Amino acid sequence: MRELRVAVVGAGPAGIYAADILTKEYEGAHVDLIERLPAPFGLVRYGVAPDHPRIKEIIKALHRVVGRERIRFFGNVEFGVDLKLEDLRRYYDAVIFSTGAMADRELAIPGVDLPGSHGAADFVSWYAGHPDVPREWPLEAEHVAVIGAGNVALDVARMLAKPADEQLTTEIAGNVYQGLKANRATDVHVFARRGPAQIKFTPMELRELSHSPDVDVIVHPEGFEIDEASQKAINASKGTRLVVDTLLKYLEAEPTGAAHRIHIHLCHAPVEVLGTDRVEGLRTEKTELQGDGTVRGTGEYVDTPVQAVYRAVGYLSSHLPELPFDHQAGVMTNERGRVLDIDEVPLPGLYVTGWIKRGPIGLIGHTKSDAAETIACLLEDVESLPRPEITDPDAIVAHLTGRGATVVDAEGWTRLDAHEQSLGEAAGRERIKVVDRDEMLKASQG
Repeated sequence: MRELRVAVVGAGPAGIYAADILTKEYEGAHVDLIERLPAPFGLVRYGVAPDHPRIKEIIKALHRVVGRERIRFFGNVEFGVDLKLEDLRRYYDAVIFSTGAMADRELAIPGVDLPGSHGAADFVSWYAGHPDVPREWPLEAEHVAVIGAGNVALDVARMLAKPADEQLTTEIAGNVYQGLKANRATDVHVFARRGPAQIKFTPMELRELSHSPDVDVIVHPEGFEIDEASQKAINASKGTRLVVDTLLKYLEAEPTGAAHRIHIHLCHAPVEVLGTDRVEGLRTEKTELQGDGTVRGTGEYVDTPVQAVYRAVGYLSSHLPELPFDHQAGVMTNERGRVLDIDEVPLPGLYVTGWIKRGPIGLIGHTKSDAAETIACLLEDVESLPRPEITDPDAIVAHLTGRGATVVDAEGWTRLDAHEQSLGEAAGRERIKVVDRDEMLKASQG
């Protein structure tokens, strides 16, 4: 069996699943996970709200993979800074890119660039303790609009409405807690372009909105349309049925008089962010279902006074240097995971998986099946893969050291992990996340 040395650039779920599947299916495979942050796990660590402990359980399974024989972790190493494509080709038989999607997709409406208009992905990175974002976030607005009909929109709304003290059982970082403690929001308005059977909330996320006794969830009856196509969607999907049932319960419930409210507005499409020097409101157009799951505008507009707007309209992958990229779709050009050049010819030894392969859609389970497809393609290509110039597994470590990179290996991550748990233990919590990169590196070095 030919020995394979494979680099996986990006140690989020997509990259870790690829490493897991490859080493299980090919005994001669050795994988190096190369991650630009000092810690692994990508959006599971930095894209999930701190009050989602059940979702974060996936980290335990990913942790076991990172510590497995024939898999090495190289954290705090950035592709395009510490390593070039040429370097990876010299040391590895194949490279799998799994860098995910961290940027906000654009929303092209007037006023979107006003102060007080924020991308949801930036806010998520802040409250999840990402080391590369500012430590403070402006939370002076009392009335806030969230644009979007997916789980990120619900996370943002919940984090803005939920009292900060309720987060003290989680791993929330100190600066995030202090920021949320000063949050002045009382009313958060979530706007969805389509109806109750077309929104992309998951039942669990929707139910979690009401778990705080200090938050009322108010579904506004205008736009709560269920046409024939909607009923078919409800009958065909248990998840859709549960979402609609939950929305109906909120619709019928009497407000308790809680200090904070989350308003859900269906069949409202954003048209303009209002204001002169900063956000003063959001204008939406009422929409109506067309019988096929899509909507059209009615020409009737509603202005909602708000002082901040959060755009949760999707994530966007970033273009990696030296590699082909479809800027319109926001993915690396590929076919079933094989990276394609401008002539749509596969580039030998280069593969892609996760959101940068298929776009920011699907849940963790989709990521695993996606990685399996990419690995299947790689294994089909084994005999034709170009052999690396340098086969010594320690040569890449020497190369990175020569570049001046401070590499966090698996032992370093274990030390950082233990440090965060010790901070949590002192506060009666499971963990407190370290945000500052220098502090992360110091903890990883013991």
